[in-house]
Amino acid sequence: MDKVRIDKWLWAARFFKTRSLAKSAIENGKVHIDGNKSKASRQLEVGTVLTIRQGFDSKTVEVIALSEQRRGAPEAMLLYNETAESIELREKQSAQRKAANSTVVSDGRPNKKQRRQIHRFLSK
Repeated sequence: MDKVRIDKWLWAARFFKTRSLAKSAIENGKVHIDGNKSKASRQLEVGTVLTIRQGFDSKTVEVIALSEQRRGAPEAMLLYNETAESIELREKQSAQRKAANSTVVSDGRPNKKQRRQIHRFLSK
């Protein structure tokens, strides 16, 4: 197998749960091939570099094997290599998000006095 459609490969490598989700991500610009947007029908070759955005995370992977069949996660991980810079950046961003979320302190639901203040503020 020399080439495979990018949407099939993303599905087989377990980046997306379905091919239609992979296709829509490609069409919405969340997947870049060698830094450029493309179509879902583009043929993927070994050695191609992909940038995949999923939620808050962005992964840069190099294709090292091709497959059209979806297999188990350990086999799917053999289809690509994530770059060291990508891993480091994701871990750094994850730590920043965790630190930002830990500073939010909530006392739960507002009590009766606080509710009245909120209603007064919103009615003005």
